[in-house]
Amino acid sequence: MPAVEVFYFQEAEDNVPLIRWLDQLPAKAQQKCQVRLERLESMGSDLRRPEADYLRDDIYELRASCQGVHYRMLYFFHGRAAVVVSHGIVKEQRVPPREIELAVKRRRVFESCPGKHAFKRK
Repeated sequence: MPAVEVFYFQEAEDNVPLIRWLDQLPAKAQQKCQVRLERLESMGSDLRRPEADYLRDDIYELRASCQGVHYRMLYFFHGRAAVVVSHGIVKEQRVPPREIELAVKRRRVFESCPGKHAFKRK
């Protein structure tokens, strides 16, 4: 199922957790994360390790590394042609369960009202 539309989860007007997180990263890390987001958009569910991996509860991670730091963007599929990126983290040993739970919670919120919680970066 290549070629999906990628949305970012939006909590409220002008409150997009992934963009806030990306804006705090060094420029080189931002670029690497953006490349991963573009690969996700072009490959969809065909994207596999080392670029993406399944975590649990229909939550996946998009993986990027830069200068020994591991960045993860948690996402979920909405239907067959859309992906919603919940948020990003700097990974230590493993993705903390609370971060996966946050993505699960955001998936439920998104599914209850997709139009209100979908942000599309231009």
